[in-house]
Amino acid sequence: MTSASAAHPRFAAALSALGLDDVEVRSFPEATRTAVEAAAAVGCELSQIVKSLVFAADGVPVLVLMDGASRVDVDRVRAELGAERVERPDARVVRDATGYAIGGVPPFGHTTRLRVLADRGLLAHDTVWAAAGTPHTVFAIGPKALVAHAGGTLADVREER
Repeated sequence: MTSASAAHPRFAAALSALGLDDVEVRSFPEATRTAVEAAAAVGCELSQIVKSLVFAADGVPVLVLMDGASRVDVDRVRAELGAERVERPDARVVRDATGYAIGGVPPFGHTTRLRVLADRGLLAHDTVWAAAGTPHTVFAIGPKALVAHAGGTLADVREER
């Protein structure tokens, strides 16, 4: 087990503030920016990886937590939020809203308070892995704890296959 100090300093501070000092944070020499890269590095199923994706709902950044094997259905997100328009913002908006670069955005510990939707499919696992603030770090957590610490609302926002 690697210590939380391997995480981005802001995220490590968020873990500590939440009393999650014992969370396993793993650091890898190769990037874990994509869900496929992260699953290969960790040695877990693709669906156990949590993608923290920022969208703009009527211009307001929101975070969607989705399993690595699925895609977000933007129309479902729009309906869930009651928004007129939902789109992917540029990298600057993501960094301004979260404090992190795309590929390392964690599910909590952001510089601003975001509304969070967590796809219900994440609950299918005992443990999930999410970015720990850098493109080279991930951490393990139970999905219910993840949703609670992220302040998320469970929703069905995955694309139907």
